[in-house]
Formats: sequence, structure tokens, C-alpha cells
Amino acid sequence: MKGEIIRFLLVGVVNTLVGLVVIFGLKFFLQAGDVLANAAGYLVGLSVSFLLNRSWTFRHRGNVGGAAVRFFAAFIIAYAINLSVVLTLIEWWSVNGYLAQALGVPPYTVTFFLLSKYFAFRRVVVR
Repeated sequence: MKGEIIRFLLVGVVNTLVGLVVIFGLKFFLQAGDVLANAAGYLVGLSVSFLLNRSWTFRHRGNVGGAAVRFFAAFIIAYAINLSVVLTLIEWWSVNGYLAQALGVPPYTVTFFLLSKYFAFRRVVVR
């Protein structure tokens, strides 16, 4: 599992960089608005994350469509947890917004990893 965690984190770095390149490229070259550029960047980054995590991190060989739906659901759940942590820290504990954002990353990452491993890319045993 240690290897999967390292690969998962590396994929996270790659998909973040790819997403930022898309966002900055759309804004710079096509003068796209922030919302459009951000949505496109996240969509491309999440797609890269799915493809790399499926093939490299977890070596999933099951149904691609089902895995994609489960992966997107895992992302939504992990993001909701991230946002809950961030907003709770800011609103209830008066934590600085920048620090709260940083503190929201570990629960997001752990949740997304566990849901990816055991839900999105679960191994199905055929008997």
C-alpha cells in the first residue's frame, strides 16, 4: 500500500500541474474568464487523475465507466469534506483562511485515496 500512496501523491502533483497549465493557457491565450478556465482546468486535471490512478496507482482492470462514476463520486465526497474542514476552521475557530485551506488538504487527500482504493478502483474477485 505504501507504493500506492506514493503513486497517488505523485499523480496529485501531475494533475495539479496539468490543470494549472490549462487554466493559465486558457486565460492567457484565449482570454477565457476565470470560471470557464477554472472549470476546464479542473475537468482536465480530474481526467488525468482518473487515467493515471486507474492505470498506474491502482492498476485497475475492471469496467472503466463504472470506475469513472465511482471516482467522480469519491472526488465529490472528498471535496465536500475538504470544504467542511476549511469552513469550520474559519467560521468556528477563527483560523486564518490560508492556514485553513492548507489544513483542509490532508483530510481531502486521505479521503480521496481511501475512496479511490476501496470504492472507485476496488478489486472485484470473480469466482
